[in-house]
Amino acid sequence: MNNFNLLVSTSRYNEINAEAEIWFCLLLCGDDYPIISKLDFPGLVIALTNKDPKKVIQELRKILENDPSFFQFILKIIPIDMVCYTNTNIIKELIKESYRKYIDEHETFRIILNRRKHENIERETFINTIASVIDNKVDLENPDKIVRIEILGNTCGIAFLKNGDILQISAEFHEEENSF
Repeated sequence: MNNFNLLVSTSRYNEINAEAEIWFCLLLCGDDYPIISKLDFPGLVIALTNKDPKKVIQELRKILENDPSFFQFILKIIPIDMVCYTNTNIIKELIKESYRKYIDEHETFRIILNRRKHENIERETFINTIASVIDNKVDLENPDKIVRIEILGNTCGIAFLKNGDILQISAEFHEEENSF
């Protein structure tokens, strides 16, 4: 689990089905050799695609617009830009060195932290530490970009996201088919 660029969520006990579903989806998107892995966290699967993960999300969104019931097991797909060891100093330095590639000078940001099996990181202190290395203005209500940090035990995924980069299947697409 040292390298991935898609974090996939599913309902508990459907991880194997979600693995098959994301593998098939990545093949549809033109990745001949996607790598799918299990995690020790219920409801989560990771994938490594050789395609741009944000473009994969756009392609899957088009599929869902044509067929809202395409996904049977996947609930959400989050593109991940960087993966590192879960250590506050490493995460801080990695973000400090790279955030300008993802956040323009005039854009606002917000940090979202999800922690799984890593209680040593205190949320508010961690977020303040990371925010201190980003020169842009913080906007908690309507940010231009979200710095999403997914801590999965000793591994950390970091994503710089704009609106629409996360594919949330249940909320976006199943509501339409249930409305009259």
